[in-house]
Amino acid sequence: MRAVTISAPGGPAKLASTHVNLGEPGPGELSVDIAAAGVNRADLLQRSGHYTPPPGAPEWPGLEISGTVRALGPGVSAWRAGDAVVALLEGGGYAEQAVVRATQVLPAPHGVDLVDAAALPEAVLTAWTNLVDTARLQAGEWVLVHGGSGGVGSIAVQLATALGARVVTTAGGPERVARCLALGAEVVVDHRADDVVAAVRDATGGRGADVVLDVLGAGGLADNVRVLAPGGRLVVIGLQKGRRGELDLGALMAKGAWVTGTLLRPRPAEEKAALVAAVREHVWPMVADGQVRPVVHARVPLDEAARAHELLESGEVFGKVLLVP
Repeated sequence: MRAVTISAPGGPAKLASTHVNLGEPGPGELSVDIAAAGVNRADLLQRSGHYTPPPGAPEWPGLEISGTVRALGPGVSAWRAGDAVVALLEGGGYAEQAVVRATQVLPAPHGVDLVDAAALPEAVLTAWTNLVDTARLQAGEWVLVHGGSGGVGSIAVQLATALGARVVTTAGGPERVARCLALGAEVVVDHRADDVVAAVRDATGGRGADVVLDVLGAGGLADNVRVLAPGGRLVVIGLQKGRRGELDLGALMAKGAWVTGTLLRPRPAEEKAALVAAVREHVWPMVADGQVRPVVHARVPLDEAARAHELLESGEVFGKVLLVP
C-alpha cells in the first residue's frame, strides 16, 4: 500500500510517498481502509526527529483517521467489515490502510462527512481528557483556551461551551476572532493587538480563569499563572513557545492553584480504551446534535503531505488539515 514516510529528520521535503507492507490485524485489532488522516503538530515534531513513535507503532506518521473497517483480528466482535469508523492511532495514519486496536475505534458520528470526521479523534480525545479528566472543568466556570483557531483549540471551545463553561479564547486577527466567536466562545482576544491577561480579568470581573488550556508552553507560563483564578488549574498540552520557563511558585501557592502537563500518545492502551469509551458516551451525542463539529481548513491529497505540513507550519490554518488517499 501507499504510505508517506520520513526519509530523514528535517523539513517537509523529507516526506515521501512510497510503498510499505502492512501486516494483518492481530488479536484485539482491526484494519481500516482510510478515508482521511488528520495532520497534527505532533507529526511535524516526528518529521523533525523530536517525537519518536512508541514501540510497535509504524514508522510513518499519522495519529487519527477515518475510514471503513477492512478486516477483523481474532477476538474482535464489536465491529463488522464495512463499518464507518474513526480511530486514534499510535502512528501510521499517513497511508491507505491502518491497523488499530479495536478499543481505540469509534463509530463515525452521524451527520458528519466521513472524510471530515478524521478531524475529530485526536482533538476530541485531547480536549475531553484535559478539560474534564485533568482540569475537572465545571459548568459556569471560566476557561481560557489558548489558540481557539487550532485543531484542538477549535474543538475545545465547542466542547467547553457545550459543557456549560464560559469560554475565553485567543486568536490572531479580526477574521479569526469572528470565527472563534461563531464556535461559541463568549470572549475572543486578538493576541496580536490586545493584552490577554487584562482581557481575561476584565471578562471575569477581576477573578481570572478557573482553567487554562495552554499550547504555548514556556512562552506563556508567566501570563498563565497571572491569569489564574483562586484554585485555578493550568494544563499545558503544547510547547509552541518553548519547553523551559520560570515558574513563580509564590504566586501559584498564594492562589492555591496548580499546573500540570499531559500527552496523549504515550498513554497505556487501557487508559486510551477508557478515554475512547468516555468520549463515545459523553461527546459523541454532542457531535450528533451539532454542538461539536469538526473544523476543516483543507483537504490535501496524501501524495502532497509535504504541502500539508507547510500549510500547518504557516500559521494560517483554522482547524484541521486532512490528508486524503
